[in-house]
Amino acid sequence: MQINISFKKQQLDVLGDDGALLASYAVSTALNGPGEQKDSGCTPRGAHIVRAKIGAGAAPYTVFRGRRPTGEIWTPELAAHYPGRDWILTRILWLSGCEPGFNRLGQVDSMQRYIYIHGTPDTELMGVAASHGCVRMRNTDVIALFDLVPVGTPVWLEDDTARD
Repeated sequence: MQINISFKKQQLDVLGDDGALLASYAVSTALNGPGEQKDSGCTPRGAHIVRAKIGAGAAPYTVFRGRRPTGEIWTPELAAHYPGRDWILTRILWLSGCEPGFNRLGQVDSMQRYIYIHGTPDTELMGVAASHGCVRMRNTDVIALFDLVPVGTPVWLEDDTARD
């Protein structure tokens, strides 16, 4: 099994061991585009793995801060009370880079940058780059992905934006 994420399409595909498409979801990668540098607000490129899965069994729209549930459930009213908060909801798949010097170790380490695939308010647009570096998904989609893929699943973040 493998996850492929296209920056150009703003799409996440799950492929089986035989290469067959198992699932496809609209996502939102970074507004700042692809990049690996710490504090860049960019989504890292290249080979990664799902290092950890956080939130098994949590209610949809559970709010996470520091990878821990806050006890809150996202609502439009809660969002209005905390404008500008970067909402991490429902499930977290924490990514770790596999390419030393490119997306692993030092100032480019995806795991130390806390790069996740996670749920976001359903009011956020999918298919449009708008995140702060993570890969955002609809809550029902991130639950399905979380349940489908195990820890250790390879993830390929493809900078295909320059292609026609």
